[in-house]
Amino acid sequence: MLAVTVLAAQPGDRARTEALARRASDRLQALQREADRLAAQESTVLGDVRKLEIERQLKAQELKQIDADAAKVAAELQGVSARVTSLQQSEAESRPELRARVVEIYKLGEARYLRLMLSAPDLRRLGEATRTVAALAKLDRDRIALHERTLADLRSARKTLEERQRQVSALRASAAQAETGLQRAEQARNDLIRDIDRRRDLNAQLFGDLQAAQQRLQAALQDVAPGGEVSLPLKPFKGDLDWPVAGTLRGRFGRGARPNGIEIDTIEGADARAIHDGTVAFAGSFAGFGNLVILDHGSQAFSLYGDLLEMAVSKGSRIDKGQLVGSAGATPAGVAGLYFELRVDGQPVDPLQWLKKR
Repeated sequence: MLAVTVLAAQPGDRARTEALARRASDRLQALQREADRLAAQESTVLGDVRKLEIERQLKAQELKQIDADAAKVAAELQGVSARVTSLQQSEAESRPELRARVVEIYKLGEARYLRLMLSAPDLRRLGEATRTVAALAKLDRDRIALHERTLADLRSARKTLEERQRQVSALRASAAQAETGLQRAEQARNDLIRDIDRRRDLNAQLFGDLQAAQQRLQAALQDVAPGGEVSLPLKPFKGDLDWPVAGTLRGRFGRGARPNGIEIDTIEGADARAIHDGTVAFAGSFAGFGNLVILDHGSQAFSLYGDLLEMAVSKGSRIDKGQLVGSAGATPAGVAGLYFELRVDGQPVDPLQWLKKR
């Protein structure tokens, strides 16, 4: 992956090699800090997952208890409803008999004692008849009153149970919603852990690539390896690359007539500089991009600088990071700017993910 060869022992080449070694060392430290941060983040997220698992278990127990309460309330409500139905049926069956007795007592009216007196053979029989009628009337009244109280109590109990059933249902819905929320939160944490693991693996790979390049640089400085040029891989510098020109973003990646790159608003003549060390693979006019410079950074990584007013490099030249490649000119829209494109593994990528955050 690394286009790493060793410099000839010349003063200028040695200074460049030392600068590359410092840059590699600084980036290795940044990658190590990122690895430490990811490890700490993963530890925190794992702790969150364990807490969520406990909360889910508690919520499952709560749901289980609520379901048991709901079943109990439903059974009680069914029993009360059955009793109410039974009482109402009993009332309907006994109502004709009660009505008949009430009518008969009513017919006696205020003159019931006179009728009893006339129909009784003696005073003793009169007293017995009076007491019998009064006792029957009281029994009927008590029976009716008891029936009404029982029915009222049962209706009240049913109303209470129905209210309790609504409360239990609301509790269950709330608990189920909370459990669903916990499941989503746990899934999100697990997805985050997988993403962190992926980033840690990539970080380790980039760290290894850059460390290998640094070792080659150290060997070059010690004149251990044969002469030649040394370059750093582009991938370990993702998110740490300088912007190619001073300005503001106008056209985003994936949009417009040139979706493979971005357009940067700047002033005409502004310096356009290399984002990374490389070799000029192309420098000339290109349809749709005006004056265009393409830098080859090795391992199928390229940066493209279009809409240049002037070009400061030529094909085959070795370019250092920050070196002038040209000056910003006019975009197809007629305003000053720079078209910038980045290709990694031969495919266009969003430059904003590779350039330093602004």
